[in-house]
Amino acid sequence: MTLSPALSDSVFASALSAPDLPISRVLAPVRCLRSHPGSLLPLLALALLVPLLASCQPQRTPTRLVVATKSRIDSVDPAKASRIGAMQVLSALGDPLYAITAEGRIEPRLATALPTISSDGLRARIPLRRGVLFHDGTPFDAAALVFSLKRFMAIGTLGYQLSDRVKEVRASGSHEVELELHQPFSPLPRLLSAIFLTPISPTAYRNHPDKPLNERFVGTGPYQLTFFGGQQVRLTPWRRYWGPKPANDGMDLVTLSNSTALFGALRSGEVDVLLSSGLEIDHEQALRRDALAGRLHEARGPALSIGFLSLLTDQPPLDNPSLRQAIAHSLDRQTISRRVSLGLRPPLRQLVPPSLPGSDPSAWPAYDPAEARRLYRAAGYCDGKRFILPLTFRSDIPSDRLFALTWQAQLRRDLGDCVTLEVSGMESTTAYDQLANGALVLFFYDWIGDYPDAENFLAPLLSCQEPQGNRCAKGNSALSGSFWTAPGLDLELVRSSQVEGPERIALLRAIQRRTAAAVPYLPVWLMEEGAWSGAGVSPPLFDGSGRVRLEALHRLGHGTDTRSGGEAGR
Repeated sequence: MTLSPALSDSVFASALSAPDLPISRVLAPVRCLRSHPGSLLPLLALALLVPLLASCQPQRTPTRLVVATKSRIDSVDPAKASRIGAMQVLSALGDPLYAITAEGRIEPRLATALPTISSDGLRARIPLRRGVLFHDGTPFDAAALVFSLKRFMAIGTLGYQLSDRVKEVRASGSHEVELELHQPFSPLPRLLSAIFLTPISPTAYRNHPDKPLNERFVGTGPYQLTFFGGQQVRLTPWRRYWGPKPANDGMDLVTLSNSTALFGALRSGEVDVLLSSGLEIDHEQALRRDALAGRLHEARGPALSIGFLSLLTDQPPLDNPSLRQAIAHSLDRQTISRRVSLGLRPPLRQLVPPSLPGSDPSAWPAYDPAEARRLYRAAGYCDGKRFILPLTFRSDIPSDRLFALTWQAQLRRDLGDCVTLEVSGMESTTAYDQLANGALVLFFYDWIGDYPDAENFLAPLLSCQEPQGNRCAKGNSALSGSFWTAPGLDLELVRSSQVEGPERIALLRAIQRRTAAAVPYLPVWLMEEGAWSGAGVSPPLFDGSGRVRLEALHRLGHGTDTRSGGEAGR
């Protein structure tokens, strides 16, 4: 009796959900299937699974790897991709038009050069690489890219990222496309580096032009998808890949349900590589110590995620700008970073990650309890009357609760006669709904841009379709919970995406300074992705978009180190 791939995956999922199984037995299906891909396990019941797996003890395939993460992959269709885990998998299965290197340079991938922009800035022509094949053997060309981009604009979860900027996509040659823009957009190459824009085979998706194909992917990348399940994804090298071949013989990406399981799996050697998304701070710190002791390899990606507070500015009490300034001066980021994240999340005083052009490291007010007290007093507090400030945090994110309690204690210590922080937790999905409804006075959450550019951090928080003086009635500012805008701010945001060089950097910094003075948001800390590999596996490498280069991983003594020569900047 044999199992279908789907049934085999259901067994794998059942094993992962069984709390009493040791991690070695939880991962045994991966090891057995990895070493004997042509054989499938008998199944009578889950009760029989463990002894069967215990008796299956194949040798580990030397050049195949197991990569673990907490990020569940619900779909491998680029049209549905919006989470870190899906983006990571797609970066191995597909190619972008452009890639951002670890040093921040933009390099052509499926494009052969940067876009040629018309004199009015409204048309961009992009030459495409020849000789590229999709995983089904069909050729990549301009028609295939047009199909992919139009499909994404029509049904993509993040389709607005393209449709808000691009009016029309057309083939201007067999291997050249022309994008007609709504208005000039200087970060276009950075947008086109987004992996959710990776081309897909029109032949393979012929019957899915207007609906997602969640469990299958046919693209141009260095790996093929050979198995997709709720908690396991199998990648096999695409032997006809146009670029440098992977340094390994493929990998299984497995999802484990919690930080303890992830931590234990890497330390025990049951997985080869661990991605940090969802890892708790104490486990991350312990792995860092292991890396310093030489027991593991650690890598840190570019810091492209920010944690911040959203302040409801259009209703009392935070409609008072002086009170918002007082709150800004009340936040001791250094203490919070040290006590909550053990220093792993550095303090942040801007909305743009420091690695991106337009960064302004000191834009927001610094911690100054004396100035905070003066502002609270001016608003009628401190002399026998405390300002009650309600903070909502995401109850399903452990570090959010620690942040809230630490800040509460810090305020009690430094400004206890002026302000009291009342904290309450709310599940993330519910909180996001309440945020857009204007129901949360002060809310702590995080943001990571869909592509690494300052525009993708400022516009999602500040743009407004229906401004009413300093209030945003409709737009991203309302959806993000602040409901703040200012006269001419939207024009400045648009202008910042039309100019380049020093002019653009100066404008981006001016926008941050203007926003900081009003304090509709309060940046707290900066977050970077981390990854760890066992001592016998090459150190992970990150690209400039914050993803691990899976194709560069290999067992030491097997494969080649792709950090030297070729296109190592991928």
